[in-house]
Order: sequence, then C-alpha cells, then structure tokens
Amino acid sequence: MSLWNPGSEAPLTLWRTGASGDPAEDLHAGIELLGQVRSGERPPTLRMYRPEPTLAFGQRDVRLPGYSAAAEAAAAAGFAPVVRKAGGRAAAYHRGTLIVDHVEPAAEAMMGHQERFRILGELYASTLRSLGLDAGVGEIPGEYCPGEYSVHGLPAAAESSREAGGPRPGPRVVPAGAVKLVGTAQRVVAGAWLFSSVFVVEDSAPIRSVLTDVYDSLGLPFDPRTAGAAEDLVPGTTVEELERALVAAYALQLEIVGG
Repeated sequence: MSLWNPGSEAPLTLWRTGASGDPAEDLHAGIELLGQVRSGERPPTLRMYRPEPTLAFGQRDVRLPGYSAAAEAAAAAGFAPVVRKAGGRAAAYHRGTLIVDHVEPAAEAMMGHQERFRILGELYASTLRSLGLDAGVGEIPGEYCPGEYSVHGLPAAAESSREAGGPRPGPRVVPAGAVKLVGTAQRVVAGAWLFSSVFVVEDSAPIRSVLTDVYDSLGLPFDPRTAGAAEDLVPGTTVEELERALVAAYALQLEIVGG
C-alpha cells in the first residue's frame, strides 16, 4: 500500500526521459501525463529528467507589473521563461537539477493533498540524508518559491536543532543557514494528482544569480543565501547519485517497474 495514496496497490512505473530542447514542452508533458494517468491510458508514473535551463513562473507572477522585465532577465541569463500551471512562485532549474513528476490516480485526490506534501517531503529529505546531508522539511525565511514543505539542507558547521536519529516529520522551525534543496508543487484534478519536485544538486551559482535578478524585477522578497545545491553541502554529490538514491527510497515504499 502506498503511504501517499492509501488503498493503491499498483506499482509505480519509472519513466526516465531526456530534455526535449523545448522547456515549455517539457513542462507541459507533466500535465499531459496527469491526464493520461487519470484516464487510465498510462499507469501510475514516476517521471524523472534533467531539464534545460528554465525559469518557471507561477500564475501569480504573470500578473505582477514586473513580470515582463523578469522574463527578459531570465532569458538574458540563458534561462527560458515559462509559466507553469501548478502553484507557487518563480523557480529556476538547469542540467544540475533533477525534475521528478509523481503522478497517480485517486478517487478522492483532493482529500490527500496536504498529507502528500508532508509524506513526500519527508521521503525526499530522508533521501538526501542517505547521501550525508543534514536535510529537513520546512519553509526557509527569504527562500524563492516559498512553501511550508520545502526541503532544505544545513551546512556542516551550522547549529542544528534537530534530534539525532529517527524520523524528522515536517514542517518545523528551520535553523539559520539553511538552503533550499527541493521545491515541491502539486496539481490535483478529479481522479488524479501530480506531485512535481525540483531537486537542486549541482551548480547553484547560476540559479542563485538569475533568481536574484528575477525576484528583484518582480518586486518580491528573496534572500540569495537560501538558494543552494546538495553539492554545496556535501561536495561531490551528483545528480546521478541522487537519482539512484531516490529510486531506492521509493522502492522501499512501493514496487517500482520499468526504468
């Protein structure tokens, strides 16, 4: 039984894809997948890919006076500006990140909305901890695309208020010095849900730089110190390593097929 989808016995089909070269199309593919899983055309799916440089704006960003300038700043930095249908604010990603679209059918998809944030956020934090990071769940003051269930990491020298060992359910008060490592968003339709996440693993500098320009143009608060990557905290961490660890973490909860 799936912890994030009670009552489901179906395995997750792992679908590794490559970036198409069209960031807008890659983003839209997740919405198409949601419809296909909802209709039964595809089974429950875990889609993973490394994207081309993209600046994904939220629906609220588009309505701000500074949106045009923000989109221009993103493009000038080499990040294709796109608008996503899921909630949240502007987020940046590139080849040093891993996009994970987890899609499942559910008769009462909205009922588990908040619980999925909690359970999957902790699953992702535990995956990062398996790679040696001090990871937890909770919003970081000043982070980009703020969210109650953001997954963050702490530098080795930072003071951590977390207990040693055992599960660390979120969200919680985040210690100073934390950096955002995983942003999560969710789209729910009648009969299915899409839980989409961005794992920032390598090369955080371009992401931090473009987000600084974009949030300044949008007139939104952002502390660049909160934007980082897993390799900033544990040098040598790679996207490939994270992907393997994440598949293994999912496999402990549910049967994984394909890939």
